Amino acid sequence: MMAVRRGADAAATTPKQLDRVSSIMGDAGSPFSAAEQGLGYIFQPRFALLKILELSESSAVFLEKEDDIEFISESGIRSLGSLKHKAGGDKLTNLSTDFWKSVRIWLAYYRKTGGIASNGRFLLFSTAELSEGAFLSLFTESAAGDDDRVEQARAVLATSTSALIGKIREELDQLSEDELNDFYSRITIIDATPRITDLPALINLHLRTIRRESRTAVFERLEGWWMDLAIKMLSGERKEPIYGYEVSDKLSAIAEEYRNDNLPITFRGRLPDGQIDVANDPRLFVEQLRILDLSATRIRNAIIDYYRAFEQRSSWARESLLISGEIEEYEDRLIDEWSRYREIVFEQLSDTGNDEACLVAGKELYRWAEMETSTLRIRERVTEPYVVRGAFHILANASPRPRVFWHPRFLDRLQQLLGIAA
Repeated sequence: MMAVRRGADAAATTPKQLDRVSSIMGDAGSPFSAAEQGLGYIFQPRFALLKILELSESSAVFLEKEDDIEFISESGIRSLGSLKHKAGGDKLTNLSTDFWKSVRIWLAYYRKTGGIASNGRFLLFSTAELSEGAFLSLFTESAAGDDDRVEQARAVLATSTSALIGKIREELDQLSEDELNDFYSRITIIDATPRITDLPALINLHLRTIRRESRTAVFERLEGWWMDLAIKMLSGERKEPIYGYEVSDKLSAIAEEYRNDNLPITFRGRLPDGQIDVANDPRLFVEQLRILDLSATRIRNAIIDYYRAFEQRSSWARESLLISGEIEEYEDRLIDEWSRYREIVFEQLSDTGNDEACLVAGKELYRWAEMETSTLRIRERVTEPYVVRGAFHILANASPRPRVFWHPRFLDRLQQLLGIAA
């Protein structure tokens, strides 16, 4: 299979690559390994995708703005989320820096947005579990509002000799009692958050309207698109948040391609790796076009169409999207239509017709295949032009004898060059 140079619409990092990286990092055994830190970076966009699917379509999400992740509700409430992907067996303790560093971030936001008038809510998502009996359990979703949070927090902070904890304690002491109560009431800890490898199954729960056999492929394409958006946001190329309705629209568009009357189009905009050599490409379908004396640009376009169609078919086959014999039946239809138009174009030619007349006829036959065959679809809603154009080039490249040809005397020339029975 030819290597791919991705077009502008192709995903920068595929979900399968992410999972391979996750697996490798998860097996890291060195005491100096940064595996969990690395997983944390990958965990962030995948977790954000899960949460935006759970929220309303009017919700929006930022990555790395005020915190690791930030959700904005339709009413303007901003939920700042700190994400912690920890090693298996880790525990959240009362003096866990994961919690208190997040408190410092949230406190800065709380103060700059008006204190009690702030629109902020604060969430800690950690794959670690809370230690038994930890006062941090007062911040879990299941805990009822507890007015004792302030005093218990003070008592815990007072036991620490850490310089970092000391700075956080000083910053908290600048709040009034009412502000402290209000600030702590906005914090929620979600411990035992699913790990990165658990998230695909949870995301797939939101794909139940999609045929079961297509869900893996739909998920991979959705996450590939999502990763591109995340990269644009993290690199500063995208300034605005990602809205829930954008995800819904993209998911719907992808799902449409997996219906019975459609097939996914995933090679639009992609190019074969390496230089396209119009003059020296030895393949039979290219030689046929050179004989027609076509421009280099048209031949280059044909090479690209061939590549995209060939790779697209391979992708459909890998995902088991094709019905048995479907490609063969489609090619037979194309050959039948080609042969009918060939008879019309070649009808006025004689066996001794001059070269110019043959060249004109061949160009007209190829023009028809290139520009007038859009209704010859493998399935009703597969309208991408490269599918049919590339299919003709695949047929023109068949060996030892091409199944379609353009120049009226091409088969005679082929017989002379290769010594095969035309």
